[in-house]
Amino acid sequence: MDISYSEALVVGGGLAGLRAAIELKERGIDVVLISIVPPLRSHSSAAMGGVQAALASSFMGASDSPCLHYQDTINGGAGIADPAVVDYFCHSVIDSVYQLDSWGVPWTRVSAGERILSDGRMIVEKKDNHGKITARNFGGTAQWRTCYCSDSTGHNLMRAHLRRSAAVGLPIVDRMQALSLIMSDNTCEGVTALDLRTGKIKLFQSKATLLATGGYGRLFEYSTNGSICNGAGQALVLSISGGTLSNMEAVQFHPTALMPSSVLITEGCRGDGGYLYNNKMERFMLKYAPEAKELASRDVISRSMILEERLGNACQGDSGSHFWLDIRHLGREHISTHLREVAENAFCFAGVDPVHDLIPVYPAQHYTMGGIRTDKSLSTEKYGISGLFAAGEAACWDLHGFNRLGGNSLGETIVAGEFAAVTMSDYIQKKGSRLSVSAADDEFGKQSERLLRLEKQSGKPGLSYVSIISSVQSLMSRYAGVFRNEEGLNTARLELNRLLEQEPDAAIAGSFSATSPETTAALECRGMVKLALAVVGCALKRKESRGCHNRDDYPEMSEEFCKRTLCRWNSISESIEIDYEDISPQG
Repeated sequence: MDISYSEALVVGGGLAGLRAAIELKERGIDVVLISIVPPLRSHSSAAMGGVQAALASSFMGASDSPCLHYQDTINGGAGIADPAVVDYFCHSVIDSVYQLDSWGVPWTRVSAGERILSDGRMIVEKKDNHGKITARNFGGTAQWRTCYCSDSTGHNLMRAHLRRSAAVGLPIVDRMQALSLIMSDNTCEGVTALDLRTGKIKLFQSKATLLATGGYGRLFEYSTNGSICNGAGQALVLSISGGTLSNMEAVQFHPTALMPSSVLITEGCRGDGGYLYNNKMERFMLKYAPEAKELASRDVISRSMILEERLGNACQGDSGSHFWLDIRHLGREHISTHLREVAENAFCFAGVDPVHDLIPVYPAQHYTMGGIRTDKSLSTEKYGISGLFAAGEAACWDLHGFNRLGGNSLGETIVAGEFAAVTMSDYIQKKGSRLSVSAADDEFGKQSERLLRLEKQSGKPGLSYVSIISSVQSLMSRYAGVFRNEEGLNTARLELNRLLEQEPDAAIAGSFSATSPETTAALECRGMVKLALAVVGCALKRKESRGCHNRDDYPEMSEEFCKRTLCRWNSISESIEIDYEDISPQG
């Protein structure tokens, strides 16, 4: 039995996990980071637009402040965001951006001379601003505050974190698929993981464990998320007695996903002045959001697109319905400088050149505001599990409420990752040195039996794990998308329960290999079905429309549901249990 011992364990190699692990290492904590993929392949690298931080260092953001950032975030969250968390974030993210600057992140800077805005206004940047970190406009904000690195911000932040990781000597073990939490008396003492190189199970025992495994976007067929965003961390917690998830129905859809691939087209396109057109070449957002127009929040634009489609105003192509995004008027120089990845993706995945052509876009799942419920310190102890922490998209400490503002997610990974490390350090100092040998042995045995069962059932005719996951994704996109209703959600719930019942009899279609992608899918399958049931169950019970959660049959926001959703898995009834938690006032 292969066991690794450390004071702290971080599961997930994206920005939240890396930032936490770096901070732990710098604090003298013995820490190990494991990741299912090499860190640069984590989904954080795909983030394009930027980081919201009230630097007030550009002409159009000169009046910005953390208070305005706070108000925008609270308003965007539709009454559900935690005021104390939002306040902490909006003040802390400013220092985080300057720290990243010192780590070598190549932020785009304020340049000299005149700038022409998309509405025809001309601004002249002040001379004393030249060279400072600049900002672009994003939806739902009162000021220009989104700091960026052209349209590859996440990639640049990841590279800076990997350089820092190397400098502090952070141990990173990739190709490790977390299988289960090691639990001893409601205390998490690490994880079991499958080594995807050797096919062997390895144990990582620790005093404190951080889950930074990302969101659950790949429960949906049409998503901007990478294939690893399947809710692995949330599924681990849901499998534990008393493990609590929160706001699982809060799923954000991005209005400008490239058709037909669902590759993200950054909000920066609209922030820099892009337009949206329907099949009549009308800027339809003038009708739905006459003041904000194309810079309304993501939930507003996504809803508007579906409503336009219902009116028969969507464009029709070989790959289905879409709308047009137009950035041609921004010019070749701007596109090749500030939106170069957009241009490359549009050409590679849709065969269009945005310098000359319109870009076909349509809403696709983009971000999950729900996740592992933590308190403000990013600990799960208040919710039943000691020694376990969560950060980034894996967590719900409720920064975003029921709609995330663009640019707040990258900032959250850095702020929350650092803060989680601080609270983990405090926990480690208080915890004794003993770790349960029997708990680790028991969990190793369970996971070994799990792999053995998969091997025995491989090649059996009938339902495959891959087909179950495909059915889940289809059901979720069809019935739990931008608009939902009771009939559709009930249909999804019945079908998901049927898939859950069939899962024990499913098999790997080909010959068994512990390192194959099909085995990875088999190990993820049941957890994904349970997470889908959590999303659907929470959406059914919330009989209102709020932020990104839109019910055709309950179109109004209800004061009754101005609460945080909590859900747990009942292993006896094999069903989701749901209740609610009041939103605490600030302070």
